[in-house]
Amino acid sequence: MTMSSIKIECVLPEHCRCGESPVWEEASNSLLFVDIPAKRVCQWDSLTKQVQRVTMDAPVSSVALRQSGGYVVTIGTKFCALNWKNQSVVVLASVDQDKKNNRFNDGKVDPAGRYFAGTMAEETAPAVLERHQGALYSLFPDHHVKKYFDQVDISNGLDWSMDHKIFYYIDSLSYSVDAFDYDLQTGKISNRRSVYKLEKDEQIPDGMCIDTEGKLWVACYNGGRVIRLDPVTGKRLQTVKLPVDKTTSCCFGGKDYSEMYVTCARDGIDPQGLLKQPEAGGIFKITGLGVKGIAPYPYAG
Repeated sequence: MTMSSIKIECVLPEHCRCGESPVWEEASNSLLFVDIPAKRVCQWDSLTKQVQRVTMDAPVSSVALRQSGGYVVTIGTKFCALNWKNQSVVVLASVDQDKKNNRFNDGKVDPAGRYFAGTMAEETAPAVLERHQGALYSLFPDHHVKKYFDQVDISNGLDWSMDHKIFYYIDSLSYSVDAFDYDLQTGKISNRRSVYKLEKDEQIPDGMCIDTEGKLWVACYNGGRVIRLDPVTGKRLQTVKLPVDKTTSCCFGGKDYSEMYVTCARDGIDPQGLLKQPEAGGIFKITGLGVKGIAPYPYAG
């Protein structure tokens, strides 16, 4: 596999303030994503290149597919169901009611259909915030919420191993990718350990996804790259640099899940910096990686 076969293109010059949570929806050949401070959920049709945008009433930090149709989203500190056809939102559960300054951040559905998402304190500037205010939760299909742990800085990337026995998780300001033993039947996690510590130039670990070989792909905020990690050896296998600094998250998509989609942010880049990276906030597609991902799991409730 030669590096030159990798192609990176900005497929949508969206100018997201903070693009996040890319999710491929096979049924519509679309990429879903959110723009957190713009309070937007977006759906980009890869065939027509059209974008549909729906605005929420609070920061929307993650989106996921829902088995019964439509989507689930994390808005403010609420797990919600979003009917895409009529743009209506129903609250399924709320968290962190005692923390007025908190909001959800990244979220993803596990192989059993539970919607995992964690919280953080609202930032005063990008990656500047009151520490240890967040927690990790999951919304079960019956709409009850489980809280796993608190003292989280910025709850971020999450995914599950191919055999569903390990849960991977990032608390950004720990500069670490962590693993837990995972019980798919009960949704219990245990035995937290670090599988990769980021190097200085990799900056802040953000969103994450897994490929079919069980390797992790992590978007590095301020690092302008996605890195591929082996969670077993703790080694970095590959670095793919992008023409934007604030890469936020990644997912696999396309007809055989061989394309990678990467979101990024514009907020926190000064006008001088934006001249150097005019595509900041856009949606990027990476082809030629030579690996595939898996279809996202839908929320079962």
